[in-house]
Amino acid sequence: MSVTIVILLLVAAIALILIEIFLIPGVGIPGIIGLALMAVALFLGYSIDTTTGHFTLVGSLVASGGLMALALRSKTWTKMSVQNEISSRVDQHADRLAVGDEGVAITRLNPIGNARFGEDLYEVRSRGEYLAEHSRLKIINIERDKITVESFK
Repeated sequence: MSVTIVILLLVAAIALILIEIFLIPGVGIPGIIGLALMAVALFLGYSIDTTTGHFTLVGSLVASGGLMALALRSKTWTKMSVQNEISSRVDQHADRLAVGDEGVAITRLNPIGNARFGEDLYEVRSRGEYLAEHSRLKIINIERDKITVESFK
């Protein structure tokens, strides 16, 4: 065996573990393969000679500690996370509607979608069932701005 192969295996293992940490959430195939490659590199390092094995062990421990420190730093995750906050609201005035008003589904209610009552567009919800686009709707309940509808023929 060659020391170059051991070094390449360690570099590939570190790269796969970095991919696992920063690109793919959860415990997945790149992380498992990275750990397996690191174990193979350690085995091959000790099969060459004891000194190479010790250098491989120290190198993999330093790399693992560095990756752990990088992953646990708070600035690492704040750089990768979304910092925008949604503060807008839909301007929907349900006070113009009454129970019993009829309208038409503009989108599929799945169970939430859009419907037109008169000339105005509203976000409405069914009682759990899926309603097709262009279904005729009747309002059965209004709580603040939550409008519940049902289909009728």
